[in-house]
Amino acid sequence: MNSPILAPVALLIAWSLVMWLWMYATRLPAIARQKIALDASVPPRILMEQLPATTRWKADNYNHLMEQPTLFYAAALLLAVSEAGSGLNVIFAWFYVILRIIHSLVQASINIIALRFALHVLGTGCLFGLAWGALKVGFGL
Repeated sequence: MNSPILAPVALLIAWSLVMWLWMYATRLPAIARQKIALDASVPPRILMEQLPATTRWKADNYNHLMEQPTLFYAAALLLAVSEAGSGLNVIFAWFYVILRIIHSLVQASINIIALRFALHVLGTGCLFGLAWGALKVGFGL
């Protein structure tokens, strides 16, 4: 099977790994600079609160990439296996992934919340479009 919708799926997977690398490339040096003792008896949240906000933003974004995009993956894969991963569905998928990448760059660098929110809403709109496509496939419409 070679469905066009698999390309944006693959790109978002790769982007998530880029964010993982960026998160650790900033987090590990910050832990060393702050001389944070990695004590297993201290809740991780408390340890991470000692890091600068600009360092935490990358981890926050990585966590976000593990949340809502799970719906994207499910919808896109459902569309791919049902041979409905083209046309408007693939357009929604590409816009969703592009908006997620822009959202990541904003959150990890300048973190302007109003801009992040706008990007999130636009991306969620694309996800609604994909969900509609998946519903049509699921119910044979």
